[in-house]
Amino acid sequence: MNLAARLRQKFEDQGTRHKLKSYRDKVDLIRKRNFGAWDDQRLQAESLRLKKAAKSGTPWDGLLVDAYALVCEAAKRTLGLQPYDVQIMAAIALHEGFLIEQHTGEGKTLSAVMPAYLHALTGEGVHVLTFNNYLAKRDAEWMGPIYRFLGLTVSAVQAGMSLSEKREAYAADITYVTAKEAGFDYLRDTIALDEADTVHRPFHYVIVDEADSLLLDEARVPLVIAGEPGSSGKNGILFAEVARQLTQDGDYDFDEFQRNVYLNEAGSAKAESLLGCGNLYEEHNSHLLMSLNCALHAELLLKKDVDYIVRDGKIELIDEYTGRVAENRHLPDGLQAALSAKEGLESKAGGNILGTITLQHFLSLYPKICGMTATAQASAMEFEVIYALQVVHIPPNRPNIRIDHPHRIYTHKEAKFKALVQEISSVHRAGRPILIGTSSVEESDMLAEALAAAGVPCHVLNAKNDAKEAELIAKAGVIGAVTVSTNMAGRGVDIRLGGGNPTQAVAVAKLGGLYVIGTHMHQSVRIDSQLRGRSGRQGDPGASVFFVSLEDELLLRFGIDKAIRGLRQDESLEESVLHSKIDHIQRVIMGQNFHIRQELNGYSDMVEDQRRMLYEERLGILKGATPMSPAEQRVRLYYIDKLWADHLAYASYIREGIHLTSLVSRNPLDEFHALIIQAYEQIPAKINRESANMLEKLGGSNDPAIWEKFGLKSPASTWTYIITDQYKQYLQNPGSWTPGTVIAYWGRKVLKPVFGWSKF
Repeated sequence: MNLAARLRQKFEDQGTRHKLKSYRDKVDLIRKRNFGAWDDQRLQAESLRLKKAAKSGTPWDGLLVDAYALVCEAAKRTLGLQPYDVQIMAAIALHEGFLIEQHTGEGKTLSAVMPAYLHALTGEGVHVLTFNNYLAKRDAEWMGPIYRFLGLTVSAVQAGMSLSEKREAYAADITYVTAKEAGFDYLRDTIALDEADTVHRPFHYVIVDEADSLLLDEARVPLVIAGEPGSSGKNGILFAEVARQLTQDGDYDFDEFQRNVYLNEAGSAKAESLLGCGNLYEEHNSHLLMSLNCALHAELLLKKDVDYIVRDGKIELIDEYTGRVAENRHLPDGLQAALSAKEGLESKAGGNILGTITLQHFLSLYPKICGMTATAQASAMEFEVIYALQVVHIPPNRPNIRIDHPHRIYTHKEAKFKALVQEISSVHRAGRPILIGTSSVEESDMLAEALAAAGVPCHVLNAKNDAKEAELIAKAGVIGAVTVSTNMAGRGVDIRLGGGNPTQAVAVAKLGGLYVIGTHMHQSVRIDSQLRGRSGRQGDPGASVFFVSLEDELLLRFGIDKAIRGLRQDESLEESVLHSKIDHIQRVIMGQNFHIRQELNGYSDMVEDQRRMLYEERLGILKGATPMSPAEQRVRLYYIDKLWADHLAYASYIREGIHLTSLVSRNPLDEFHALIIQAYEQIPAKINRESANMLEKLGGSNDPAIWEKFGLKSPASTWTYIITDQYKQYLQNPGSWTPGTVIAYWGRKVLKPVFGWSKF
């Protein structure tokens, strides 16, 4: 670490110590508000007093000590929970708008209740955003007695609720809901033609649980509301067959990291012959080239049981960060169709997109945001740059005594796998519970088979059986348990030693506690830390170790295997330089991903700015702020929605081909901005023109039946889904246009008309 970095770290450490001391002083004040002698009625009267004070404008800081003391006493009386000092410190940091890093098992769920209660006193509503529906329901039911004792309402929003049920849930003082469901409900509100069909109130204060997963890993994921999907036709099968007839030896190449595939000169000619289309690089064949690129990508880069599974005749994508099925996840239309064709399945087109928003942009709608997670420090800079959120590390209630062993590094995968099975078998014989984190469904199934052959029974938790998730995790700490899982991010369930049985917990502790083994390094340090953090909760003993092979994909990308070229041994390597190189690789990749996210945000930021300007006008019309007749209101809302949907389709079309601008020395992002600004500037005039024409046809009629006759109604049905956009970036990556590809493109474009060649 250089001098500047050391000085900065020292300054930040001093600031953190000062902040934590102020929190401890405030905890002392809260503890001194001794409500233990008060009866229930007096406590509830005090809560009512705080409500009146908050609504009359008393600052939250002036209410915090009494409010937090009330929650502590209510938690004790209703749930038998006595918050630790560190939980109260975390709650103070959340109120102040920080992102807290609190170790697994330290009680983040209870910490969140205090700031949620405080900010709900004004009656404006608080959202606690969770990672999945199970956690939203669990936390609302678990913490609900505290809120209700203090006179506040609490609810959980679940997917599949009716409009009236959701409206009621969002009207509660505190609402637990997944970030995605809240975002989808917002999108539904943005196309409602009647205010009675909306569910959200104005946004106020949000606490984001599993904040690193939602604010970073999934932040750029576009949430989409679209018309009913239709058939995508049979063309996907044709392109899949063409892709299978192309060979790596002569027809296509990969980039150095195997993240993209592209045709070479011979492959282009072969594809043209198979498709019978003439020059693939002619403008009128651009759709064929895109479809063929999608087919190649699906065939060669998307791996079954790694990137997706096939279940009940459907493609289900796997979330790379959690290893679980990504619910409602959809690739861009062309790639989704190509993947279905690869597996011989019928594909549905996405339908006309009516609205879209990324989680990052949705979360920015809240005036005040805070969050909590077990792993934030590694990405502190990114949180500050993107969200202006500073990270505060909250010390554990009891010292962490988990032993984190150095990585065991092997020259090749076979040696790593053999050593892995031996280690698990050896530890299992003593009865010590083991949790193994794997890289994919494929690897978890393969390891389970190898363990079974070695006489080690195990439970497997991956995307194929994620319905048993909570049950399997709850049992992972019992004597003799061996649990093989894909990534543990966002699992949300503690692993208790002995499965919660005190006697067995003592026995497991004597064995050394939960033993966590990672079979690979993730490109994000945070994901590895989340796996480690499953062991050693609340001062429990535990240990962790990662098994690494120089043939693992992450290390192959950086050519680390060349450092010991030719060496192949079964024993682990001891060179300390390898450990530092591996740490460096993870830091480099995290930095690269940060810059990729920043660059890609540039595309969605401009569209979001335009959406907000148009939606502000739309909201004014919907709420009657603009004087209009019912007919004028309906017509204008209809054409705002229609022309915005057209604009989104245009933006998507432009983005799909924008990488070609780099071939003529223009910046793709600048070109994209120029084109969509020009298109957006035409929308107001189009809305006015189309609205005037329709009002003339209606003759000013305010009869809803007449409106429907002219098609002025909401879509008959809609569906919501998430676009996994990162694959799109590979297709659009300018780096995939190598010098050979550029020569081929311009050679065909320029030389064909000059020489009259039918093919080149």
